[in-house]
Amino acid sequence: QVQLVESGGGWVQAGTSLRLSCAASGRTFSNYAMAWFRQGPGKEREFVAAVSRSGEITPYADSVKGRFTISRDNAKNTVYLAMNNLKPEDTAVYRCAAKSGLVTGRGTDYTYWGQGTQVTVSS
Repeated sequence: QVQLVESGGGWVQAGTSLRLSCAASGRTFSNYAMAWFRQGPGKEREFVAAVSRSGEITPYADSVKGRFTISRDNAKNTVYLAMNNLKPEDTAVYRCAAKSGLVTGRGTDYTYWGQGTQVTVSS
């Protein structure tokens, strides 16, 4: 089992920044690809970003490319999502997820999920 706990969400104004963290415990963190997904009000869950086990591969959704940066610190068992130039459409619950093997952008590939952290961006 892998336990994931997100933090760092909040209410911010458009154009500002936030950094989300996801702390993992339970298994060897470096064995897992990690990802962030989000679900806005009345919307389906969508892929945001992912990072491979080594940190070298980082796919992004087109909607966040150039604004968000995913990274991981295997020594701290933590994955981060730095979000810059936030927009109202980024408002969502953000959840991190873990899977063994190669990184993907499909939510159904991920085995372990955190509870999520709310990000609200006002215009």
